Amino acid sequence: MDMKSPDLITFGETMGLFMAPEYRGLEQSATVEQSFGGAESNVAVGAARLGCPVGWFGALGDDPFGAKILKAIRGEGVDVSRARLVPGEETGLMFRENAGGKLAVHYRRKGSAASRMRPEHLDETYIAGSKLLHVTGITAAIGEHARETLLEAVRIAKQAGVRVCFDPNLRLKLWSLEEARRTLLPLAEHADYFLPGWDELQLLYDTKDEAEIMDRLAALKAISVVKGYGEATLVLEGGKRTEVPFHPAAKVVDTVGAGDGFCAGFLTGIVKGESAVEAVRIGSICGSLVVQSRGDWEALPDWRTVEGLLTDRVWVER
Repeated sequence: MDMKSPDLITFGETMGLFMAPEYRGLEQSATVEQSFGGAESNVAVGAARLGCPVGWFGALGDDPFGAKILKAIRGEGVDVSRARLVPGEETGLMFRENAGGKLAVHYRRKGSAASRMRPEHLDETYIAGSKLLHVTGITAAIGEHARETLLEAVRIAKQAGVRVCFDPNLRLKLWSLEEARRTLLPLAEHADYFLPGWDELQLLYDTKDEAEIMDRLAALKAISVVKGYGEATLVLEGGKRTEVPFHPAAKVVDTVGAGDGFCAGFLTGIVKGESAVEAVRIGSICGSLVVQSRGDWEALPDWRTVEGLLTDRVWVER
């Protein structure tokens, strides 16, 4: 294929999603709502709505769930030309409940088509022709072959001069903390943008000592964007430290997908040529809008909505 690559590319596992309605548990619910979700495809949909040329690829089972997911992502304006429906393989599934306000997610993804992705499935020209590759630690966690594919995609990008954004997205239901550290910490060293949460950093670096964590981040080549640092997002760039306050949410209905919304806004800002700090402000607005509705990606905003909220330009620098 010789079509031009989108400015932003991401890939990973997207699953069929089934949610108990309202705040019921799955055990007590007679019906479920059907959708889909996956960190990377959520980011892709969010970026597309913001007007960023974006592509998502991955492996889905050639089943009704995979077909539905592929059509929906394509319908959002995301390039899915490198995504595959794999005959004989299954699409991963996840089930979510929020009984009494306590969120729980149950996976049925072992042996899924996405977990069997291999490096030879990558389109090297497609990745090399992009401006920015976004990856997460979830892909590394779902299987050895998927992990090798992730590492190869990063290698291709770096060799081609494509910037790499890495969100660890630590999921301890998928692998142990020790396994995660062995893979995720080296990935952070190869990234141009590193997007951890403050809680994730304490686990990955095995310390709650703030000075030690800051020293570790300062040793990275990446611009680090630390989410959940008190009431702000912390940007560390070239020895400069900037705290960007959270954009306020009028109400909080469902926090799932907030991080993906933030990431979509941040990456779109970077692709548009904004500074890291300004990109974080865009991301913060997106994240605040996502938490005000249910679903992984349904409430992701368009650029007109975000642009209308880009008026409060107060942040703390130190």
